[in-house]
Amino acid sequence: MDNFIITLLLYVVGRSQQILIFEIGSFVTALLSILLIKRGSSALKAMWFPIFFLLFMIPLPGTFVSLLTMPMKMAVSYVAENILFWANYPIARNGVILQIGQYQLLVADACAGLQTLLTLEALGLFYLNLVHHTSVFRNVALAILIIPISFTANVIRVIVLTLITFHYGDAAGQGFLHGFAGMVLFLSALLLILGVDTLLQFFIKKQPMNVSQLAAAK
Repeated sequence: MDNFIITLLLYVVGRSQQILIFEIGSFVTALLSILLIKRGSSALKAMWFPIFFLLFMIPLPGTFVSLLTMPMKMAVSYVAENILFWANYPIARNGVILQIGQYQLLVADACAGLQTLLTLEALGLFYLNLVHHTSVFRNVALAILIIPISFTANVIRVIVLTLITFHYGDAAGQGFLHGFAGMVLFLSALLLILGVDTLLQFFIKKQPMNVSQLAAAK
């Protein structure tokens, strides 16, 4: 009951002072409190993943987001530039601005920001919950590898937008195909998650064989 009262106070403070992290976060803590009061710890154990998944809807502080977003955009811009340069495209970079041919593209927060990373991380964790792997190593490894997978998917999106703009003009890059590149982002992330998961499965299956071979050698 004390937790529920604290949650209500948190919501009042967040609502009155327009602090979204308090206002939205109080919904998660309220759900936790109600489950504990009505059903006990057993219900909390059964519902841990849906409640944990709700944490992704809590907005992070703007200062924290800005602090991490710029280095991420710089890294995505750098990798995209080098890949397209290696592919013999006339591209140059100034910070997070890509110059390809006569066109300039700004790598925005939506293309390579922290919020995109968190969205893809949520997608990967949702996938893990659906497949229900019994291997702890496989679950932990895939959850960690989702971070570089998300970065790779962001690079793919920026490259796709850059190529669309270069070949079809600025109007095409900012129109319907811009939204299509967003679908490419999540599709490529999902394919990469499936591919990495398959490799982890192959690695886990090979481990017992290696152990038995060592035993036979001894």
